[in-house]
Amino acid sequence: MTAAVAVTLAACSGGHSTSTQPQSQTSGKAVNGGTVNVAEAASVTPNWIFPFSPIANFSVANISDLQQLLYRPLYWFGGHNDQPTNDPGLSVARQPTYSTDGKTVTIKIKPWKWSNGEAVNAKDVVFWLNMSKAEAAQWAGTVPGAYPDNIKSYKATSADTVQLTMDKKYSSNWLLYNEFSQITPMPMAWDVTSASAAAGSGGCLTSVSKCPAVWKFLTAQSKDQSTYATSKIWGVVDGPWKLKSYNSDGHYSIVPNTAYSGSPKPKLDQVNFLPFTTDTAEFNVLKSGNQIDLGYVPPQDLPTKPAGSDLPKNNPAGSNYDLAAAYRWSINYFPINFNNPTVGPTFKQLYVRQALEQTLDQPVDVQKALRGYGLVNFGPVPAKPVNKWMSPAAKQGTPYPFDVNKAKQLLTSHGWTETNGVMTCTKPGSGSNQCGPDVKSGAKMEFNLDYASGTPSLDQEMQQYKSDASKAGIVLNVTSKPFDSVTGESVPCTASQKICKWEMGNWGGGWIYAPDYLPTGESLFATGAGSNSGSYSDAKMDKLINTTLTSSDMNAFYAFEDYTAQQLPVIFQANVYDVFATSTKVGGVNYNPLQTLVPEYWYRTK
Repeated sequence: MTAAVAVTLAACSGGHSTSTQPQSQTSGKAVNGGTVNVAEAASVTPNWIFPFSPIANFSVANISDLQQLLYRPLYWFGGHNDQPTNDPGLSVARQPTYSTDGKTVTIKIKPWKWSNGEAVNAKDVVFWLNMSKAEAAQWAGTVPGAYPDNIKSYKATSADTVQLTMDKKYSSNWLLYNEFSQITPMPMAWDVTSASAAAGSGGCLTSVSKCPAVWKFLTAQSKDQSTYATSKIWGVVDGPWKLKSYNSDGHYSIVPNTAYSGSPKPKLDQVNFLPFTTDTAEFNVLKSGNQIDLGYVPPQDLPTKPAGSDLPKNNPAGSNYDLAAAYRWSINYFPINFNNPTVGPTFKQLYVRQALEQTLDQPVDVQKALRGYGLVNFGPVPAKPVNKWMSPAAKQGTPYPFDVNKAKQLLTSHGWTETNGVMTCTKPGSGSNQCGPDVKSGAKMEFNLDYASGTPSLDQEMQQYKSDASKAGIVLNVTSKPFDSVTGESVPCTASQKICKWEMGNWGGGWIYAPDYLPTGESLFATGAGSNSGSYSDAKMDKLINTTLTSSDMNAFYAFEDYTAQQLPVIFQANVYDVFATSTKVGGVNYNPLQTLVPEYWYRTK
């Protein structure tokens, strides 16, 4: 899912610090009750409550910071620890079991209850699966040929058991981490086509053909943010929290769901989420020491990072806060629109993408804009947290290091001539020294790059990129917009659609591997995938990805990883890590690299 530049601290993003587990260090005595105030990421607010999210709303702010507090997915990942792994204790279902041939999967639901007293059961899972079949195009996690296409059949074999038959044998680890992880049981109260209809009357549970009408109603309800806290639809929850209040400006509050079946039960009386238009505004409030309990220190407000340390020598937040450094299980990039009718043909040329990557100075961005609190990022696997997925080639560094002269040479050797500061195609055609298929004579190396507002470090990075690219004859028209606007416009499309006019969209945080937790790439880079924002398509990429879904051989994964780094389906950029500030009067806070949020562990101290 998409992430912001500075992640809401509540998202528990990142999982590394100088301690074994990055968490608050309070030593005070825990007390029951009380309120905790959480700072949201700058210019990022949740705006979609329905867990069946389209790509425009498939973000940390919506999923981790709102939906999953109220509606638990079938399997939970990134619990109260610092690892991007499955947490069976926090999951709604028990671990799946497999037939001898690996094609039949049985999932047993734990004896949980919805807040209206009904059991969370197999029907709720079938309801979701039917919705996925009917409205696959509306689900950001859809991957043609994989989820949900590869589920050949499914049924409830008992009140608490679902059986799924796959089209072939897959890696059981991949199924758990990237497929079953996407399922969220939905209550019968949602199987309706109007607010006054009886629960289950929509018919989606029993007939896939009835699901579009139910989806249409629930989608309309999710667009109506004014009713989030009062809706009898959204009020039926199985998570540890329920929504007390919600304002479209980003202020919202959650309180314990007293009917929550899982463990632990919330200790706090309430958690408040506070919006900020800029991270500078957040830090100014943080320094006051009494309005924010969980916040963050923006890169521009951090001292230059000392060598060998993840944290600054002095605490800029003050003595009322403990600092924690947290790496995200994420990659940072921005998509380019391969299907844009004007510039799409240009983006489809690999040498153009190489030039775009080689004019983006990641090392300078890390040192200047991020003040050392970041890492270069050039492929589908993050360098940190340290993991087994980094290929030997990836450990050697980027295949396209910053080099403006080489970028310029790439363009001129492929039929581009610099005129009035901008490269222009003067040799159209498909030859090795020509502009490439479908690139017209007179096409210009000039692109519109929209990026998320509210974060000075990203402003600085984009201005640096604009300046460096211009030296190679690439003109970038950079424009800052609200995060939701950038994610809302940077969506898959076809050239004939009105929504396909966007060219480059940088929301600033790339992708957190959630709810597809293994970095196998099918959600991002497979042809037609729901989260393939730029509509990238490559037959070899599809083949390499498909191999990773069935094979446990790391060499198969490395082949996909290295090909992605070479082919540049997106433009990779520096990956920031977070420096969070937690009140010394709040305990139980743990920062997870998956950005999953578990405030039921939090408590105030005295």
